[in-house]
Amino acid sequence: MNTPAHLIFGAAALARPGRRGTTAAALAGGLAPDLSLYLLAGASLAILQIPPAIVFGELYFSDAWQAVFAVDNSFLVWGALLAFAARRGNLPAMALAGAALIHVAADFALHADDARAHFWPLTDWRFASPLSYWDSAHGARWVAPLEGLAAGGLVVLLVQRFRSWRWRLAWGGLLALELWAIRGWLLYF
Repeated sequence: MNTPAHLIFGAAALARPGRRGTTAAALAGGLAPDLSLYLLAGASLAILQIPPAIVFGELYFSDAWQAVFAVDNSFLVWGALLAFAARRGNLPAMALAGAALIHVAADFALHADDARAHFWPLTDWRFASPLSYWDSAHGARWVAPLEGLAAGGLVVLLVQRFRSWRWRLAWGGLLALELWAIRGWLLYF
């Protein structure tokens, strides 16, 4: 899924009004498995001036980048963090790990040729899903709109749950980013 959708899904499942720490943690958990990609790609594109075709066509698939992605996209890493947080009764840490697990589960189902090693450190095996959220060769023409509809429905839920205009603006902004990303994937891929 697109990163804004991951934040929306994680927040819908785990964020609660009046619990800023838990809400912030749910949003952070929705972002966490994609953070390394943003840092690596951002540095490569903006600082090192590496062309996008090399960043996303070669570096993304390199052993070094995939080793980083394996850590922050591991069911086992996030599951262990969730178990540890639950044992300690730490609600924000549980929200962080729970949202990250939701993110990883969605990516497991919606990454085809760009799949990640979700069971690191036990194995580097990658499940190449027949479905993709961005690649039209793997059903993105119908997966992406369904993702957008689901994100829209969850934003309605979040707007009902969070009465503050700031939160409502934030949820609407995330949905706008999600729809913009879907538009880009469908236009170009």
